Amino acid sequence: MFALTLTAELNGVTDLRPKDTAESPFWYTFTVQCTSCRETHSNPVAVSRFETNEMSGSRGEANFVWKCKNCKRESSCSIKTPPKPYTQGEPAKQQSIIEFDCRGLEFTSFTPEGEWLADGIESNTKFEGIDLQEGEWYDYDEKANDEVSIKDLKWEIKRA
Repeated sequence: MFALTLTAELNGVTDLRPKDTAESPFWYTFTVQCTSCRETHSNPVAVSRFETNEMSGSRGEANFVWKCKNCKRESSCSIKTPPKPYTQGEPAKQQSIIEFDCRGLEFTSFTPEGEWLADGIESNTKFEGIDLQEGEWYDYDEKANDEVSIKDLKWEIKRA
């Protein structure tokens, strides 16, 4: 089992999470590496916890099934937990966002493509459409009359 973890500085907001519902699934974007030949796939791959794919030889289903172009081995990955919201804290602490089970492949890096959500700490304002691809996000919380931000994002994939 592996976990995608985040360490980030949240100001004025908490419960940062991907918008990930059956109606609007989040596509987790990773760089993938084969554990057999150590070849790193040149294009990022996107995985949704709501999509399942058949594995060859009727070995069941997984959220992501991949065949290495180099050694031709088939590998798979399944997301095991729904996303956990990242809560604001001082100092910022590493927290697990999702956990996944990889067989024959490793995710080596994560790109936060897609829509993220957060809530105002004091006001409970719902922030939607947060884009984290630039590594930071700034907005203004009208109810709290204060600037809110998410910055210093550090994504890590580690053993759970």
